[in-house]
Amino acid sequence: MTNMTPAVEPFADIRPYHDDEVPAAIDRLIDDPELLSAIARFRFPRLTPWLGWLIRPLIRHALHRRWAKVRTVRDVQEEVARFMEKMIAGTTDGVTFSGLEQLQSGTGYLFVSNHRDIALDPAFVNWGLYKCGLETVRIAIGDNLLRKPCATELMRLNKSFIVKRSAKGPREMMKAFNELSAYIAHSLAEGHSIWIAQKEGRAKDGDDSTDPAILKMFYMAGKQQKREFADYMASLNLVPVSISYEYDPGDLAKARELFEKAQTGAYEKGEFEDIASIVAGIVGYKGRVHVSFGKPLTAGFDSPESLAAQIDDAIHRQYRLFPSNLVAAQGAQAPVSEEERQRFESRLAAMPEQLRPLVRAMYAKPVENWSNLNSL
Repeated sequence: MTNMTPAVEPFADIRPYHDDEVPAAIDRLIDDPELLSAIARFRFPRLTPWLGWLIRPLIRHALHRRWAKVRTVRDVQEEVARFMEKMIAGTTDGVTFSGLEQLQSGTGYLFVSNHRDIALDPAFVNWGLYKCGLETVRIAIGDNLLRKPCATELMRLNKSFIVKRSAKGPREMMKAFNELSAYIAHSLAEGHSIWIAQKEGRAKDGDDSTDPAILKMFYMAGKQQKREFADYMASLNLVPVSISYEYDPGDLAKARELFEKAQTGAYEKGEFEDIASIVAGIVGYKGRVHVSFGKPLTAGFDSPESLAAQIDDAIHRQYRLFPSNLVAAQGAQAPVSEEERQRFESRLAAMPEQLRPLVRAMYAKPVENWSNLNSL
């Protein structure tokens, strides 16, 4: 007899979950002690140290009841949509969109966006697509955010695929990037859209710029097909997306990191700092939020650097400048109401004095980028 080894499914270790994997993943989450403890600490911070033994089983029971009917990826997306509706009502002054009318149902788009918030950037993109009846995106997420099994389960349930940032050594990194490039090409070819940030990490100083290395990674699949850079990249339906927050819930934390780096030359993240940033972004006040979808970039570039410049141009032009940006950049000369000016200045005044210039510069940078474009 011939021994038959089962075929290894392509992308199995990085792709989101399929429908038939959802129920088991939900069961694992409901029984995950770290997730139950995290929810308990967040919802009942004073009681949990004393009554955690009682609160955790109650949370498990509540999750079981709430998620009992969640059996498919679509069910997960409906749950996320209900959460988004409540979050938007409670923490924003409204979310608006532009450019959605340019998108076609059934087409896979490669959405390359600026990056201000770990979880909310793709969530707001998805919210616009969902409200328009379009399919939501598959989300690129770094494995640095997946240190806990429950985080991996939650992200893969929510159509996230894994970017192996922790890969070490040239050979391992090349293998990871080749797999990632092939997965993105595979998804787009099947009509599934992708969301990915324009560079690794958030733009903590407010300067939205595209890393050409991201574009080189996209091209790896095209290079294997022996296609020219311009030809292959034009086939990906690459759409620049600009996400603008009137107020960034993470502005103070970002300024602290920038300040420490400037003072000591380094910044060491705490073990749960990324999770804390995600929670702060979700529950924090954001003012108005605008998401602008550009047109697919199909010509005018012949290298990663020239395409990166095109993406930057589009993101800077599409960025919605709010009063907070104008006051930060122009001070008393900003064409805003006195109430809007005081709103920003009061927020700044509540922060440590040494961090205020960094926060002001963070909000002012999009105005500077827009002005530079319009002075050309």
